[in-house]
Amino acid sequence: MDMLCGIDEAGRGPLAGPLVVAGVVIINKIDELDDSKKLTEKKREELYPKIIENTKYHIVFKSAKEIDEKGISSCLKSSIQEIMENLEAVEYLMDGNTSFGISNLAHKIKADATIKEVSAASILAKVSRDRYMYEIAPQFKDYDFDKHKGYGTKAHIEKIKQYGRSSEHRKTFKLKALGEENIGVQKSLF
Repeated sequence: MDMLCGIDEAGRGPLAGPLVVAGVVIINKIDELDDSKKLTEKKREELYPKIIENTKYHIVFKSAKEIDEKGISSCLKSSIQEIMENLEAVEYLMDGNTSFGISNLAHKIKADATIKEVSAASILAKVSRDRYMYEIAPQFKDYDFDKHKGYGTKAHIEKIKQYGRSSEHRKTFKLKALGEENIGVQKSLF
């Protein structure tokens, strides 16, 4: 049995698009792995097929609708549990500061920058989510999803003010700029 399954997510905080959680067990050595936020988009795209070819992996998507219905924490927890059911490992390690009440899940802050399995999961989650946002952008031309990937940038908030929310928007994520609850403007992570 393989030793470690690294788990990370992309899309916990955006106003639109899915939450994507990836789990990775590395089979063959992969060079240049790092936290996806520290890599350029080009470098993430270069590493993506190498990760796919040299690992056992599982990627879970949770839609904006599911996030609105179940909450972000519940979606994260069920995604992690699905990964654990699909990837056998001695240890499961999640990037961040919580194990979501899952007894056999360890967590570590900045694991995506220090543990290669979590770095690989970070890259798979980020690239998968970005590709999804590029793919849907033509259907939602008014929102420029290909530019901000659904994050709460100033330009994105202006589009929401102008056009309202689309079916890809999380309706439970409230915006101060729209006179809703406190959430504020997010800085894009990329």
